[in-house]
Amino acid sequence: MKATRPTARGLPPGTRKGLKLMAAALGLACAGLAWSHGDVTPQAVDTHGLPELGKEWRPENPYRGNAAAVKIGTSAYNQNCARCHGIEAISGGIAPDLRKIDNDCASLKDAGKKAACVKEMDDFFLTTVRHGRTRNGAVYMPPFEGVMNQEAIWSIKAYLETRRDKPM
Repeated sequence: MKATRPTARGLPPGTRKGLKLMAAALGLACAGLAWSHGDVTPQAVDTHGLPELGKEWRPENPYRGNAAAVKIGTSAYNQNCARCHGIEAISGGIAPDLRKIDNDCASLKDAGKKAACVKEMDDFFLTTVRHGRTRNGAVYMPPFEGVMNQEAIWSIKAYLETRRDKPM
């Protein structure tokens, strides 16, 4: 057997080329991961098992505690939200952790103040999902109005309420 002679850099001949190919492949794989959470096509949400809410947007979640809405919302969240907000609403740092969206409400003792806080958080959620979030011209969250109906959006909120960091 012929022994390979190390090169000036201490690597056998051909190894540097292999390392360069591996580095390029790793770079492409990492770039693919970064791109994978970027522009995506929203997925349709089948809400036929839920009561229709009409054209006027509801100011509060009408599906709170509705098991069918939670099931539909779970699927809708996983298809449309999890890539940025994390699986089971546990953020990996890309976007806000939605389990914490109404933590301030959970700590309130007064029932009236708690109810007002929950209503305010419903409004914040609905406004954010409908219109998205933009800062300094950069889109941080795309608008979903016209892509999802209010049944789909409120079913996602019903699911998120089951994932709360602090129970109500």
